[in-house]
Amino acid sequence: MRIAVTGSIATDHLMVFPGRFADQLITEQLDKVSLSFLVDHLEVRRGGVAANISFGLGRLGLRPVLVGAAGVDFAEYEAWLRAGGVDTGSVRVSETLHTARFVCTTDADQNQIATFYAGAMAEAREIELAPVVRRVGGLDLVVVAPNDPAAMLRHTDECRATGLPFAADPSQQLARLGAEETRRLVDGARFLFTNEYEAALLQERTGWTAAEVLARVGTWVTTLGENGVVITEEGGAELRVPAVPTADIKDPTGVGDAFRAGFLAGIVWQQPYERAAQLGCALATLVLESVGTQEYKPAWSDLLARIEDAYGAQAAREIAPHLPQLSPLPDPSTAGGAS
Repeated sequence: MRIAVTGSIATDHLMVFPGRFADQLITEQLDKVSLSFLVDHLEVRRGGVAANISFGLGRLGLRPVLVGAAGVDFAEYEAWLRAGGVDTGSVRVSETLHTARFVCTTDADQNQIATFYAGAMAEAREIELAPVVRRVGGLDLVVVAPNDPAAMLRHTDECRATGLPFAADPSQQLARLGAEETRRLVDGARFLFTNEYEAALLQERTGWTAAEVLARVGTWVTTLGENGVVITEEGGAELRVPAVPTADIKDPTGVGDAFRAGFLAGIVWQQPYERAAQLGCALATLVLESVGTQEYKPAWSDLLARIEDAYGAQAAREIAPHLPQLSPLPDPSTAGGAS
């Protein structure tokens, strides 16, 4: 099963505010917010939703096709992704613009305030999927992750027109999309990914009830943070999978992307949804314990131990044969990096 992941490729600027955002907000002045937060730490890392998902799939031994637009500064990042098993042959590299920038501040409660500069990502709307399909010899699933909105709509429409199965992952771009655009992104998806807040926002944007959304998608996967994930199909049947616990939280950025990578790997390996979600939750915890979205590096044996502790020995036994020879994950510090 070959997966193409369309979406953003970006550089992340991650900052930490030692206080609580909520303490700085005055209820009577919310219509005139003007705040500046003095942060203690800054980390500059590789990121972007599509790149993060692709990186996770690559680490799990798959060879995902990354489809997106990057800037004139992409060479080092591309080398990193290729070394991690990602096919970057369908990335459009701008001749004039820099790679997108994600600037995020996280407070002591793990709340985040972020902004995103599109940069070269705006050129993603020029990418057609048909040449990608021809180049790699066919695709079994296209993930439509947050991207230039016009690109997301183009990729979704092309998937529907050609019968390519696709996963809808509108995520943070829901804030930019109108009702009709949101409906176009969701309708006919094999998988729909949201977090809990996005699930409510999606229904508000589309005007559809949860049941109406489920009538239009195959499977709705909703991440619930520390409460794990719920997987729902038409008819109301729910599967709930708890998160893999940790007491070593470093940074929540990219946790959802890691979950998607693990879950999709499980689907490629023809695992039941429960096992796919368990792998996704375990990979998400590794990211939660790291600063940066692609910096996690424990051995596979540690990943399996976490799965066994959280879900039992049977879950670990069923997932283990699919991991790439139980070899250690490569250490990102040996492959160069953003600074």
